[in-house]
Amino acid sequence: MEAALRTLTQEQKEHFDKEGYLIVKGLFSQEDVATIERTFEEISHQVVPGYFEPVLDGETEDPLKRYPRVMHPHRYNETAMRYMLHKPVLAVLEDLYGEEAYAAQSMFYYKPPGSRGQALHQDNFYLKVEPGNCIAAWTSIDAAHEENGGLLVVPKTHDHDISCPEEADSKESFTTHYVKPPKDQKAIPVVMDKGDVLFFNGNLIHGSYRNKTKDEFRRAFICHYANSSATSIGEHYRPLYDVHGKEIMPEANPDGGPCGLEFDVPYYH
Repeated sequence: MEAALRTLTQEQKEHFDKEGYLIVKGLFSQEDVATIERTFEEISHQVVPGYFEPVLDGETEDPLKRYPRVMHPHRYNETAMRYMLHKPVLAVLEDLYGEEAYAAQSMFYYKPPGSRGQALHQDNFYLKVEPGNCIAAWTSIDAAHEENGGLLVVPKTHDHDISCPEEADSKESFTTHYVKPPKDQKAIPVVMDKGDVLFFNGNLIHGSYRNKTKDEFRRAFICHYANSSATSIGEHYRPLYDVHGKEIMPEANPDGGPCGLEFDVPYYH
């Protein structure tokens, strides 16, 4: 069952423009969330070469070896494609962009208890949407908070240029890049309920800490989008899709790359 289409208020648009991010409460119904839960529970017991390669047999000290992130599930799963093109999400994005949005990427993070976070980074360093920018739609499949490794954002950094990243701490981050926040600006936690969606600008510095709980997953369905007037994007993210699922093939931006290179993990397609 689809949530009602939303038109953002002027206040919400201004918050996104000023802070670089916006939470829209309950944009996915609880039925939607349950469908996504079931789909990725099934996927979690499979190996999909190049997209999801868990260690299914035997023990591993790193919980992310058993539950790595799922890359581009829309390329092989109908439910993931359907929710990447979720009309309430696309309606919000059209309000934020002032034009139609095209879907570029889907991901699913299980983030099991004890798993590392993802060091602070900027998404458009990887997607390279030009001209314009990418926007992420980060959907909570579990309630997300500080203890289970909910997202962190550095407000107002969407106005900053893309930075050259430093190397992250491999003990705390499963990805290799780290972008240091500007002086006097700090990362703040984003607390979300199931079905809430966090939208944020591609230049916004964001990341997450370790999941410090012993029994809580922090699952999230995350998609990236481009403005329809963009003419190029990183090769890794083509083709794009419009609201009807039609493929759009912009030029390949040679500077793009996968969304966060992982320590000791091969390049995902």
